[in-house]
Amino acid sequence: MKFWPLFLFSVLSVSPITVYGQSPASDWEQEFSNISDPGLLPAFRNGCIVEQISSYDRTGGNDDGFSGKYSFVRKENGKLVLADLKGPGIINRIYTPTPVDDTLSFYFDGEKEPRISLPMSELFSGNSYPFVKPLCGNQVGGYFCYVPIPYEKSCKVVLSAGSMQFYHLQYRSLLGHDVKSFSYDRIPSSSLEKACRAWEERMVPDGGESRAMEFSISPGEEKILFRTRKPGRILGFEFSGAEYLEGLYKDLVIEARWDDEDVPAICAPVQDFFGYAFGKRSMSSVLAGTDGSLAYFYLPCPFDKNAEVKLKYIRRTGVAQSALNLGFKVYFSSEARDAEKEGKFYAIWNREIRPEDGKHYTFAECKGKGHFVGVIQQAQGLIPGITEFFEGDDSVYVDGAMRIHGTGSEDLYNGGWYALLDRWDRGVSLPIHGSLDYSIPMSRTGGYRFYLSDKLSFEKDFYFGIEHGPVGNRYPVDYTSVAFCYLDAAPSEVGEPDASLREVYIPDVHIFYPQLMKFNIGGAIKVSLTDFVCTEVNNDGRIRIDLSEIPEGRYKVYLTYRKGKSYADFRVWQRQTPVMDWRCASASEDGVADKEFLGEVSLTGQTSSLSFEIRKAGTASKFDFKFLYLEKVSE
Repeated sequence: MKFWPLFLFSVLSVSPITVYGQSPASDWEQEFSNISDPGLLPAFRNGCIVEQISSYDRTGGNDDGFSGKYSFVRKENGKLVLADLKGPGIINRIYTPTPVDDTLSFYFDGEKEPRISLPMSELFSGNSYPFVKPLCGNQVGGYFCYVPIPYEKSCKVVLSAGSMQFYHLQYRSLLGHDVKSFSYDRIPSSSLEKACRAWEERMVPDGGESRAMEFSISPGEEKILFRTRKPGRILGFEFSGAEYLEGLYKDLVIEARWDDEDVPAICAPVQDFFGYAFGKRSMSSVLAGTDGSLAYFYLPCPFDKNAEVKLKYIRRTGVAQSALNLGFKVYFSSEARDAEKEGKFYAIWNREIRPEDGKHYTFAECKGKGHFVGVIQQAQGLIPGITEFFEGDDSVYVDGAMRIHGTGSEDLYNGGWYALLDRWDRGVSLPIHGSLDYSIPMSRTGGYRFYLSDKLSFEKDFYFGIEHGPVGNRYPVDYTSVAFCYLDAAPSEVGEPDASLREVYIPDVHIFYPQLMKFNIGGAIKVSLTDFVCTEVNNDGRIRIDLSEIPEGRYKVYLTYRKGKSYADFRVWQRQTPVMDWRCASASEDGVADKEFLGEVSLTGQTSSLSFEIRKAGTASKFDFKFLYLEKVSE
């Protein structure tokens, strides 16, 4: 990651401005502290409403930016007004998967000249100070900016373009606070630099005490990992041996309880809590996840009287389970919770297999005072094929009013364009957001996002949910999530996940699309990708399809391919073993052979591929196929 040259930080002045927020610091400096200091996460915010302007389809459809119909507040002189905010407030996040090179301008406090004006794409490039990496950037198809932009009386954001597609602009109103508007000569350079450095590595707790232990745990056992009868706070904890927590059965459950409360503050399978994706290590954020053999969690957990953290290894009937040797380290301090100013930490675990039609899947639903600070989601489709269910929008209701409406599930996680190369096409971890996984043949994906400067505060009640499917919540899915919140009182009910909810779902049918298909070629053959995999041979050649994503087992193989006068002969091999004999794709008229049976194969770690051999039939030299299907043979 690059930083803005350090000498530029030193020559910029920082003017003192009026205090607001949780601690005695200037407004702009406070915002950068919020980004870089997890110790501030428990603090309540008063009079701060987080809202979002976005391009979502107001009719409930899926035109969340494709046509540009909803991608502006209004038009002025041929330009698009993306936001017209009344102050005081802070813009905390700007996101788009479709940046343009047209000029983006920010007008403050009714001024006729913009204080910020640059090509929209430059806002995310990391090359335009103070919009620097890693607070700005892109990796998984979405472009994001987390550099806070304060405004005193107003802020109008204008794009000098005739059209725009997808965007989010998230802001926090600060009624009653004294905020000074953005100015290049007031940039808090040292705070900006500190925030950038904080996003470069894990936010390991600094200060307090630590305690480490090594232990063995067997099926049916519980282990107390940390217990105290004194007030204080857990600053974070780590497990060593993260690789031993992988697998299809999620029978290790972490449980934590504060102040003898009736319900646990944390009760979740360890894999889900640390951001594993479908049984494998994945998330590596600055606050939680895995790093090699280490599983870590660095969100503070303050308590009033006592605390207990334990690990439960639940016995599973009919499955062999081994004892595990693990390590545990906890960071803690004796600083008691300030009940008037801070909430207690709660992790809300949920899994729904086939959520009810017509209803959102729920991340969190809370009563009382608090704030939402993060979510991890694993998303599995129950219909074979591309991940269309990830078109669903997120919605946030605060104190009875909708404050945020998203434009698609990957957009929630600052991503975009699933199933496209070098976009949302695999698991990629960034400091506070990312993709957990992406697989078309397994019809699965997932993402995570932490809310630091933009934590979602509420006074009475809170709801955060997401659609399953593009419209109407009708797509059958299997969703698992862990939501992170700070609350003034424990949730009313937290249940321990039963055995059926602690098992990774494995589909029996897998479809390979041209998008993201992994293949190698051999011989005199040319390959191009459209909606078909199009091949042409000079004499003969092979194309080998990688099937390593698919679990071991025996499968029936089907293929959808083109037929016609210009199409050649083909046959299928698994390594050096023929799956079928030569088949002629030639026909008197052009057409498509839909899901034609080819044979059966056994997939193992050594045989996880299929090769299509193509040979010319007279002058016919083409072989185009669209879908490769694998259906598991029942045992």
